[in-house]
Amino acid sequence: MLLSVLAGYFGRGDKNNAEILAVQAQNGDKQAMEDLLVSYSPFMKKTAGQVCKRFINDHDEEFSIALSAFHEAVNGFNQEKNASFLTFAHMVIRRRVIDFIRKEAGRKEFVHDFQGLSEAEDFHSGIDTSASIQDFSEHQQAAVRREEIAEYEKLLSGYGMSFQDLVKVSPSHEDARTTAIQIAQLVTETEEYKQYLLQKKKLPVKEIEQLVQVSRKTIERNRKYIIAVALLLMSDLHYLKDYLKGRLR
Repeated sequence: MLLSVLAGYFGRGDKNNAEILAVQAQNGDKQAMEDLLVSYSPFMKKTAGQVCKRFINDHDEEFSIALSAFHEAVNGFNQEKNASFLTFAHMVIRRRVIDFIRKEAGRKEFVHDFQGLSEAEDFHSGIDTSASIQDFSEHQQAAVRREEIAEYEKLLSGYGMSFQDLVKVSPSHEDARTTAIQIAQLVTETEEYKQYLLQKKKLPVKEIEQLVQVSRKTIERNRKYIIAVALLLMSDLHYLKDYLKGRLR
């Protein structure tokens, strides 16, 4: 329910950015692959960390496994199937990290984490795209998304906002929503503005007004929506950001 609400608020495009880049990378676009690896490195670490139940950094072997699995997901993703690229990548990374842990001696404490996998998955050595997407159960996807929604609600509450506020302040017109999202992107990509938002919990409206072709009144009217989008962009809530990527310029 909340995901569909978010899609409405943020105006999700037909194809999200991750899927577009994945298809481009499949077709040999090296820059697309590089962009994926840089943008979704936190996603890989978070997914591996969910399996290992600890923080994963660049130097951990589990991160190398996750990175390799992400490459595998890029090559194996089928855009015709009814699943997002990040959903598919999450499943592949999770499976590969689990396989790695099972081969490691003295890691028996993780066995309980694998009960959601069937015996067929247990010993399956390859990845068939269609079967893999189907095997990644709905409740697993829902659990990750619920966790991200709870984190996002906590972020919003820190700025005196809620989902109910988003219902009231979401721009009704497509062009107004697109402009607000672009302003939020400007804030997150400008260190001075980002720090202003994080420290004072409000927008540097005067400075923004000098850089965009909209009035101060328009910025003020969409202030809460812009802040909500900026908070999402600055977060590591990758499933929720998937609903926004297609709108970025």
